[in-house]
Amino acid sequence: MSSIEITGLTMRFAQTPVLKDLDLQVRTSTVTAILGSSGSGKSTLLRCLAGLLRPEQGVIQIGSTVVFGKGIWVPPERRGIGLVPQEGSLFPHLSVGDNVGYGLRGRNSGGRIAHLLDLVGLPGTSAMRPHELSGGMQQRVAVARALAPSPHVVLLDEPFSALDAALRDDVRQDVFAAIRATGATAILVTHDQEEAFAVADQVAVMMDNTIAQQAPPAEVYLTPVSLDVARFVGDTVLVPAHGTGACRAKTALGELPAQDPTSSGASGVLVFRPEDLQITGDGPVLAHAAVSSVSYHGHDTLLAARAGEQELLIRVLGRQAVAAGDDVTVRVTRPGVFFG
Repeated sequence: MSSIEITGLTMRFAQTPVLKDLDLQVRTSTVTAILGSSGSGKSTLLRCLAGLLRPEQGVIQIGSTVVFGKGIWVPPERRGIGLVPQEGSLFPHLSVGDNVGYGLRGRNSGGRIAHLLDLVGLPGTSAMRPHELSGGMQQRVAVARALAPSPHVVLLDEPFSALDAALRDDVRQDVFAAIRATGATAILVTHDQEEAFAVADQVAVMMDNTIAQQAPPAEVYLTPVSLDVARFVGDTVLVPAHGTGACRAKTALGELPAQDPTSSGASGVLVFRPEDLQITGDGPVLAHAAVSSVSYHGHDTLLAARAGEQELLIRVLGRQAVAAGDDVTVRVTRPGVFFG
């Protein structure tokens, strides 16, 4: 299978920048999630990689082959790419088997189709028509169709966004298990942070039409490279702070731990995640706070609280015997990230 390397990719629509000097590296046989809000350019990036759009400048290399560069343009059908669109876009007049085998051109297709339908969890459906399948099943067929010609790269453009939440997780898990079983390199475009973190080996956060950070999911979440990235990929607690020159920062709540040394006297904010704050257990006391609201989510509870002028979010496991108006002792369990 193939790695992907994109360098300096730039594109405009009617003089409006859509991609700006974008770099991206994807390792062979891994899953990369392109995470961004609507209008960030992520779907345009996918179409440029697939060869459906021609950028203004930059280089796109798949494996050892440059498919776009100065004086180079490899058409879509010669790039070895399988594409799964947002909606399955199956051919309604063809059977499931014929949809899957469409790109095989009759090349020993029978066994390959059956194998792929087994792989995506749809054995015995070859003779059915798309309208007889649920939305989730149609997306699985679309993935099987994309995998049928044994592509080096599989591109998925928000393929699960139209599915019910209860169905989405199961379909997503089966789809990526099938992709990983083939060894294909995959890129998923999504605006859903939980989805990106759940399936990807690395996450590339798109902001302002370029890649703001590319790293494993835990690194993006726990050590974001900017305050904008921190806010985009999860809930944040922002505490105004001044650096001390050590791994500490002075705040209105006292001196708090930081992940890295902070420049002495530098003004900024110390960023915590809600789960970095707790109301039970050990750890330095951050503040005594009054609970203003309680949001129960089943697997966890999110408390909003106030300590003086400081707003706090605290995420705790399960249900807590805490109500609005209660006073709680808030402890910090992990150093924050300082942005000056």
